[in-house]
Amino acid sequence: MLRPARGHGRAGTRTRRRRWPRSGIAAFVGGRTAPVPRGCPRSGRTSRPIGAAGPFLSPAVTPGAELCPSPQGGRGTAAPYPHPVPLSVGSLQADGVGGLSAMPPRPTRAEALCEEDNDPRSLPGASASLRPGGKGAGGGICHSAAPNGPSASYSAGTAMPPSRWTAAWLLLLQGCSVGRSQPAASPRTDVRDCSVDPPYLPPTATNTSARLTALRDAMRAHNIHAYIVPSTDAHMSEYIAERDARLGWLTGFTGSAGTGVVTEDRAALWTDSRYWTQAERQLDCNWELQRTTWIESIGTWIVELVPAGGNVSLDPFLFSIDTWHSYQQALQGSGIALLPMETNLVDQVWGNQRPPSPSSYIYSLPEEFTGSSWQEKVAAIRQQMEEHMRSPTALLLSGLEETAWLFNLRGDDIPYNPVFYSYTLLTATNISLFVDSARLTAEAQQSLRSGCPGPLCVELLDYGQVSAHLRHYAQGNATIWLGTEYTTYGLYSIIPQEKLLEDSYSPVMLAKAVKNAKEQELLRAAHVRDAVAVIQYLLWLEKMVPQGQVDEFSGARHVDALRWAQQHSRGPSFESISASGLNAALAHYSPANGSSRQLSVDEMYLMDTGGQYLDGTTDITRTVHWGTPTPLQKEAYTRVLMGNIDLSRLVFPSDTAGRTVETFARRALWEVGLNYGHGTGHGIGNFLSVHEWPVGFQSNNVPLTAGMFTSIEPGYYRDGEFGIRIEDVVLVVEAQTKHPTGEKPFLTFEVVSLVPYDRNLIDVSLLSQEHIQYLNAYYETIRARVGPELQRQQLEEEYRWLQRSTEPFPQSSAASATAAMLGMLAVTSLTSVLLAELQA
Repeated sequence: MLRPARGHGRAGTRTRRRRWPRSGIAAFVGGRTAPVPRGCPRSGRTSRPIGAAGPFLSPAVTPGAELCPSPQGGRGTAAPYPHPVPLSVGSLQADGVGGLSAMPPRPTRAEALCEEDNDPRSLPGASASLRPGGKGAGGGICHSAAPNGPSASYSAGTAMPPSRWTAAWLLLLQGCSVGRSQPAASPRTDVRDCSVDPPYLPPTATNTSARLTALRDAMRAHNIHAYIVPSTDAHMSEYIAERDARLGWLTGFTGSAGTGVVTEDRAALWTDSRYWTQAERQLDCNWELQRTTWIESIGTWIVELVPAGGNVSLDPFLFSIDTWHSYQQALQGSGIALLPMETNLVDQVWGNQRPPSPSSYIYSLPEEFTGSSWQEKVAAIRQQMEEHMRSPTALLLSGLEETAWLFNLRGDDIPYNPVFYSYTLLTATNISLFVDSARLTAEAQQSLRSGCPGPLCVELLDYGQVSAHLRHYAQGNATIWLGTEYTTYGLYSIIPQEKLLEDSYSPVMLAKAVKNAKEQELLRAAHVRDAVAVIQYLLWLEKMVPQGQVDEFSGARHVDALRWAQQHSRGPSFESISASGLNAALAHYSPANGSSRQLSVDEMYLMDTGGQYLDGTTDITRTVHWGTPTPLQKEAYTRVLMGNIDLSRLVFPSDTAGRTVETFARRALWEVGLNYGHGTGHGIGNFLSVHEWPVGFQSNNVPLTAGMFTSIEPGYYRDGEFGIRIEDVVLVVEAQTKHPTGEKPFLTFEVVSLVPYDRNLIDVSLLSQEHIQYLNAYYETIRARVGPELQRQQLEEEYRWLQRSTEPFPQSSAASATAAMLGMLAVTSLTSVLLAELQA
C-alpha cells in the first residue's frame, strides 16, 4: 500500500517531514519559471502549468499542452503551449523520487508520495517540475505549485554545470517516447461541475453549507478571519480515528492528506494529485480545489482574502512544529496575525454529532509475539539517554506507535492500526504513561505495575494531563528529548527552547524500525499464512469473475474474510484496495457497497491488501488479467515487474539511503518513457502500522540497515484505463558477496511476500536471463514455504494452483542481447554514480 507524503512546507500531510538531506534530479522547461499558460485566467490561487511535453509526461496529458487551473477549483482545461520548449537537464542527482525537479531544501517527514510513498508532489523550488501523480494517481503529473525557492535554476540559454549523472540519465532517456495526443474526453458524471447553473453535483458529493455557516459563526465570535483545518490528529498519525476526521466532516473529502481553509466568504481545499479526482467527486461547490500542497500557496490565498490586521487561527495541537513555522513564514510581512487557539472550532460546531472517544480495551501483547520485554526496551532507551552528549533528563513520546511498541501494548483506537491514545514521558527514574487507565486490562495493568516501587514502575496518568504535567516538569532542571516528526507545536511550545533536545525521530522510533531475530521470524511466519489467504482469493476470482458474480466491494470483503480465518489474524491492515479497469488508475481507491465496478475478464484488476496478525503486519499488491491483455498492458506490467526485481536483487553498501537506490525500480519503465508518481516503498511494523516510519525510499527516510522491513512497489497508471502495481515486502539482510568488505558488509533484500505474479501479463521476451533466474528462484521459495502450509490447512486445490502458477520460466526466452546490453549499460552507469555519491 502506498504511503502518504510528509514534506517541508507542505500542507495536508500527516506530520512534519524528515530532515535527511535530499538532492533532486533537476529539469527545467526552457530554464524558466513556468508561466500561466496562454489562454488561462491568471489568479493568485492557481496551480502552475505542467510544462512542455517530455518523456515523463502522463499519457493523459497532451504533449505541448498545459493544464489551466479551473476558476471554480475544478478540473483544469488544456491550453496549448505556444512554442516548443526544450528540456534541459542539469544538476542531476538521485533523490529517490524518480521524477524530475530542481534541488530543494531539506525536507521533513510529510513528503511522501511524490517521492514515496508513503505519497506525489513536486519538490520545493521546482521551476516546472515534471512529476507523476500520487499513489495510483492515474499516471498523472504529481504536481504542486511551489514558489521559486532556493533551488538552483538557470536562465534560458545558460549552460548547465557538468554532472557525473548526465551520462547515466541520457542513456536512460534514450527511447523515451514523447507520447501521442489523446482524444477529447466525454462529459463525466462522476465529478462535480461548478461552471453550470445550477451546479452539477454527483451523488458522492456532500452538502456542506450548514457546516460552513456554523463554523463562520464561531469564527466571528472569536474575531477570526480565516481558520485552517488539517487532516491530522494530535499524534501526527497517518491514519486517524473517525472522531479526528475534522477535515472530512467539514468538507466531505475523505482523502488521507489535505488542508482546508475557511474565510468569511470563501472555502478551499488543498490536496495532492493522488486525490484530485476523489475531491472532485466528494466536494460540493462551496469549496475550491487547490491542486497543490504547498503552504506558501495557502499563505498567498489567505493574504489575498484577509485584510491586514486580520487574524488567522488554528489548533496548535493538530499541527507539526515545521508546519506551524511554515505558516508563520508564509504570512510574514502581511500584517496578518497567526493565532494558536486550543478551542477547536470544528469540534465546537460538530457538537454531539462528533463520534465519542474510544472505549475498547488496551491489552498486553502475548510474550511469544514480542521481540523483547518492555523492561528491556526501557533499559536500552535509558542507556541511550545516558550516553547522549547532552544527557537528556527525559524523553517525550507522542507517536502512538512509540508507546505501543515500548510497552508491548495494543489497542484499536484507530481503524486498522492496533494503537491507542497515549503519551509517554520517560526519565532515568520514572515512567509516566498518559492514557485512559480504565481501559487497560487487568493483565496490562499488572505488567506495567509489576516493578513498583522503583525505576521500572509505570505511573498511570490521565491522557488529558500531558500538557500540564509537561509544563510542570519543564520548570525544573530538565532537558527534554523529543522527535519533531511526531510532536505537535502545541506540546513543543510548552517547553522552553533552552530545555529542548530535538531530533527528527525519537530513539524509540529508530529502535522500533530495526527488528531483532525473533521479530524477523515472526514477520516471516505471518507472511506465509497471509500468502495462503491471497492464493485462496486469486483462485476464487478465477472461478467467479467469468461468471459475473464479483464486484470490487464483494471482492474486498471476501479477501478480508479469508484473512480473518487465518491463525493469529486481527483483521485487515488497511482498507482493501480492490480496483477494476479505470478505477485502478485512481490513488487510494476503495470500493463502496452499491457503487462498485463489476470485475470482468476483459479488464485488469488491482488488489492492494494486507493483514494484521499478532506476529506481524502484511501488505501485498498483485495485478491480474483473466482475459487477453493489450500489448501496452502486458509491456507495462512486465516492466513494472522488472523494476520490482531489479531493486529486490540489488546489492548495496551498508548505510545506503533508500532514495539512492530507488531509481533501480524505475529504470525498465523509464527506458520506454513510462513512470509512476508515487514512492517506491515504506516500512512495515510487527503488528503495528502498515506504514512504519522512518524506513523506506524517500529522501527523508533513514539509511537502510539490516533488520529493517520495507515494501517495494513500482507501478504504472493510465488515467481512465487501467492501473498496475506489484508490491512485495522485503527484509534488509547482509549480502553474501564474493569479496569480504570489512566491518560493514554489503546489504541486499530478502523478499518475504510469497504470492506468484500473473503469468498472463508477463512478456517473457522482455526479461533478461537474470530476471528469469530470479523469478525461478523466487518461485522455488514460494513452493518450499507456502506449499506445506497449504497442505497443512488441507487446501489441495489451492496447492495445485500454486504448483501451476510457479512453473519455472524457460531460460531461452530471455530478452535480446541488444536489450540486455542497453539495460546493463544503464545499470552500470547508475551504479557508478551511486558509488561515487557514497564515497563523496
